Amino acid sequence: MRPRGYQRAPSMEEPSMIPADKTLHPNYPFLISSHGLKSFESEDDGDDSNLEPKDQFAFSIGTDLLVDFKDVSIGEVIGEGSSSIVYKGLFSSLIPVSVKIFQPKRTSSVSFELKKKFQREVLLLSRIKHENIVQFIGACIEPKLMIITELMEGNTLQKFMLTIRPKPLDLKLSISFALDIARGMEFLNENGIIHRDLKPSNMLLTGDQKHVKLADFGLAREETKGFMTCEAGTYRWMAPELFSYEPLQNGQKKHYDHKVDVYSFAIVFWELLTNKTPFKGKNNIFVAYAASKNQRPSLENLPEGVVPILQSCWAEDPDARPEFKEITVSLTNLLRSLSSDTNATSSYSKANIATEDSTTSSLVQERVVCQCPGLKMTKTKKLKKKTHEVMNMIVPFLKMFKNCMSKSK
Repeated sequence: MRPRGYQRAPSMEEPSMIPADKTLHPNYPFLISSHGLKSFESEDDGDDSNLEPKDQFAFSIGTDLLVDFKDVSIGEVIGEGSSSIVYKGLFSSLIPVSVKIFQPKRTSSVSFELKKKFQREVLLLSRIKHENIVQFIGACIEPKLMIITELMEGNTLQKFMLTIRPKPLDLKLSISFALDIARGMEFLNENGIIHRDLKPSNMLLTGDQKHVKLADFGLAREETKGFMTCEAGTYRWMAPELFSYEPLQNGQKKHYDHKVDVYSFAIVFWELLTNKTPFKGKNNIFVAYAASKNQRPSLENLPEGVVPILQSCWAEDPDARPEFKEITVSLTNLLRSLSSDTNATSSYSKANIATEDSTTSSLVQERVVCQCPGLKMTKTKKLKKKTHEVMNMIVPFLKMFKNCMSKSK
């Protein structure tokens, strides 16, 4: 029985019957073109004889990475991008998942470039296993292009910061989030992968909102020593070496490396520390132009310990920027230092409070006994003794007073 609020991922057409001896995985790689769907094993290949090579795309995703779309139940929309919609879902009716469906919905209608992007993202995600990167579960090719990953209940980092704005995040939490991001990026770069689109909306929080994981690998790619597509990413977080002053032809390439991610990280770290939008009020093109002219967000009112990290990470020269391994060490030491200072301050404050409370308590107790001798107290032995002495002094006076009152009657 399917859980309420979810529906099975619909099939676009009735599947054809396959002989038992030729039964294949539900998402066996197909040759897909804008003219329809053909199996590699189809004998009738005359219909594709007039197709241009650019219209065809042969998926090379192993069957071990594919899941049956019938095992995926779709729920509410939780995100939307330029070429995909992300849904909350269930896998095998039990596991909460995130389901990214590429648009348009019918696979045969998806452009060649988008199919290529989908395949690259699937292959990259399937290689990555790290505590600070969303876990890949599987993918579907038919009837839709779908990527299934673990569901992050804490929403995006961007939405989390917006709920707190204009107040800044707790300093230790900001640095802890930055450390999670740096660790994830360290793992990616060590495995020769560039993310190219680091920004708060591509970072997801755990359910307790204490940890961050990297997500959305649509622009990620393996690093090469040659040229790669320029102006990849989002202008507000884009490294200056990716920006071009001259009009670009579609797909034009430039030489750059993984240090573009270090720059983007610096801008995200600044956002975590200030909970402000970098270059607020300026359009994206202006921000990219300003960055290329070595303009950076303000460092005013930021803790001294974070300033050198920011300055080195968003340095104009990519070679001057640190590796994520170095950033991880710096943030770990900074967080440790803050925790030590906090613990020392807390212990000192508690000691002072305890001393003050003890002194104040003694003074109050003595004053109460002296001013209210008839008040019953159950405190220390010293206090009881003093109370007894005072009462011994008052009792004779009370007896004399009583006798005087009797004689007057």
